[in-house]
Amino acid sequence: MSHGGAPGKLNVLIAGIGGASLGTELLKCLLRAGRYRAFGCDISRSAYGHFENGFEATFVVAIDRYVESVLEICRANRVRYILPGGEGPLNLLRGALSLLKQEGVTLACNDPGVIDLCSDKSRTFDALARQGIAVPVTRVVSSAADLEKMPFPCIIKPATDSGGSSFVFFAAGRDDALAYTNYLVRAQRVAVAQEYIPDDEGEFTVGILSFPDGRIFDSIALRRLLDSKLSCLMRKPGVISSGYSQGLIDDFPEVRQAAERIARAVGSRGPINVQGRVRRGVFVPFEINPRLSASTYLRAMAGFNEVDILLQHLSTGAIPARPVIRAGYYLRTLAEQFVPAERIA
Repeated sequence: MSHGGAPGKLNVLIAGIGGASLGTELLKCLLRAGRYRAFGCDISRSAYGHFENGFEATFVVAIDRYVESVLEICRANRVRYILPGGEGPLNLLRGALSLLKQEGVTLACNDPGVIDLCSDKSRTFDALARQGIAVPVTRVVSSAADLEKMPFPCIIKPATDSGGSSFVFFAAGRDDALAYTNYLVRAQRVAVAQEYIPDDEGEFTVGILSFPDGRIFDSIALRRLLDSKLSCLMRKPGVISSGYSQGLIDDFPEVRQAAERIARAVGSRGPINVQGRVRRGVFVPFEINPRLSASTYLRAMAGFNEVDILLQHLSTGAIPARPVIRAGYYLRTLAEQFVPAERIA
């Protein structure tokens, strides 16, 4: 079925609408702004977004012809903008930017070069260190020799695709680090060892929105609460946060300035999320994701709807006034949904 555009409203497709994920948080941002007609798609029939209120329509797309399926949805529903709902959809669609452009469709994402750089942790932190930015010791590991002079404890994780703390492991010593490195290597992943930064002075997630010309519009910082099961992946012997950020949103000027410097250093030209901890008063990043993050709706609740700001700028060139942030604690939970079996089958 074709859906025409309502007057004054943009038709936007969220690609990737799995439950408790970025995709469903993006929907909340669109609905909060009140000037979009939201469509969704996912490779899974059981993706939570298919059964969530707020979408005009949702679609199941074929993984073996993903780009073609997404373009068919855009044509039939006059969609002009696509929001990637995760790393998977982003990686599938960013290789088709020219094809999307030919169809009059814009993928609302960062510059491909920035995505390539930040998708490789070793390259990213090498680049930041060369520009004088404080970073944890970070190195590619494939053998015991690569762990020489590595400070312990450390974090072992894949060099790519570890957003949301997936496949992240706390290694108390060399033997632990080597065992998990071997596991990742056997799984055909490139392993990275990264110095562990204690959480004593706070862990932050910072969203920085830059426009396509490289100008930074604004940033917003959340100091994570790490005392709940939802937001903490591991608590002992070291604290590792999960992909579900919650906590205090406030000004945090020093943290935001440090994160903005990182965004400039990598040449960000879109949304980027910097996660880090403070050590001896200095913000030290440990994860940089060149995309919108799953805490984006918490930011919208605080007054910084980066999804709406980005789409309005891409569609009209508008640069809104700097948002007034409502400081306070922003908490989250998981929601449940009953779906009759026949709706999925």
